[in-house]
Amino acid sequence: MNPAMKIDFVSDVSCPWCVIGLKALEQAIAGLGGEVKAEIHFQPFELNPQMPQDGQDINEHLAEKYGATPEQSEQTRAMIRARGEEVGFAFTMEKRSRIYNTFDAHRLLHWAEHEGRQLALKHALFKAYFTEGENPGAHEVLIRVAGEVGLDAARAREILSSDEYAEDVRKRERFYLEQGINAVPAVIVNDRHLIQGGQPAKVFEQALRQIAAEK
Repeated sequence: MNPAMKIDFVSDVSCPWCVIGLKALEQAIAGLGGEVKAEIHFQPFELNPQMPQDGQDINEHLAEKYGATPEQSEQTRAMIRARGEEVGFAFTMEKRSRIYNTFDAHRLLHWAEHEGRQLALKHALFKAYFTEGENPGAHEVLIRVAGEVGLDAARAREILSSDEYAEDVRKRERFYLEQGINAVPAVIVNDRHLIQGGQPAKVFEQALRQIAAEK
């Protein structure tokens, strides 16, 4: 019998390395060829919890937060674009000019977990932001994307128009911060093993195989 493996993927919708990490993790799981039965659960982390709803210019934000020059930011974008190509994800940098608030996206992802559509919604939100350049905090974008992955759009609108799941998300955010998670992606396997960062698929595969062997 293949061992079950619980994977908590702590991440933010506005984190490019989280896209790369998720795609690489999925490749690693596929590379194990059924040796493990992995279940991925997405846990919330906000890189910019104080970000206003209309967002901030991305170059301005990177300069303020990291002290990055335009040249350094462009080098980082080129690296991210190349890593994205390696895992089969298209980063369309020229369409992404702002950083946005992602709290409502996390609320929908929390709901989607109960509906069995969390993975599909996560991928769709990454594509909406990083490939299409849309605002992942805009309610109309969230409602449309939810409907596209098979969730009830009317129910999504109802959630977003209220504070539903807000405290659940904040509670999970606090939990991971208290556990020392201050950078994402953070991949926690079976509540014990931490794999940090957007690692290559071979690194994830080796780690998962070692963890499976321990069981």
